[in-house]
Amino acid sequence: MPSSPTEPVAVIGGSGALGYGVAVRLARAGTPVVIGSREEQRAADTATRAIKEVPEATIEGRENADAAAAVKIVILSVPFASQAATMKSLKEALQPGTLLIDATVPLAAAVGGSPTRMLGVAQGSAAQQAADLAPEGVRVVSALHTVSAASLADLGHPLDQDVLVCGDSRADKRDAATVIERIPGLRCVDCGRLEQSRTAEALTAMLIAVNARYKSHAGIRFTGLPAALWE
Repeated sequence: MPSSPTEPVAVIGGSGALGYGVAVRLARAGTPVVIGSREEQRAADTATRAIKEVPEATIEGRENADAAAAVKIVILSVPFASQAATMKSLKEALQPGTLLIDATVPLAAAVGGSPTRMLGVAQGSAAQQAADLAPEGVRVVSALHTVSAASLADLGHPLDQDVLVCGDSRADKRDAATVIERIPGLRCVDCGRLEQSRTAEALTAMLIAVNARYKSHAGIRFTGLPAALWE
């Protein structure tokens, strides 16, 4: 289980909208963050930008594989079109026991279609595809699909959203929740096995449509849940 908020986290795809938002929020919470990108210079430039927003934070930029190899907690936040290639490039970097939190959503926009439509994935979901491509021993869960990237990146915007966490191991999901809930205002909810990721991913497309209609950055919040969700 992640020991403390000071255990470092790599955000692969940290130069993208969602990845950057997650990175700066974790950094502001006191977590050392390694921003990963396909290009080392782009990662370094993004880290420099993030440090300007959170001057007291520990943030560095590295090429994706170097970023993943440096930590035991990895958040994968890349477009679906590049998920498979990215996972293959991380094959040697991801070590047994690494916690991989996949936030990929197979939106049709990845192939030039509408961002409110989903693509079919042979494995059932993007998270299941990530699990298929991950080296043996890597612990894969899915989360963060429905959290607004714009809200995350706006550090002046208070968060009050639930994060849908799916995975085949309750312990792995608890570990992911421990990491994500370092960000104030995010509450993690156990939404079942990894196969349920297809539902969580599809909700992203619906939220994109809702937010476009109302010009908002709405998220998801469950009602009626007990105060303690991970005991």
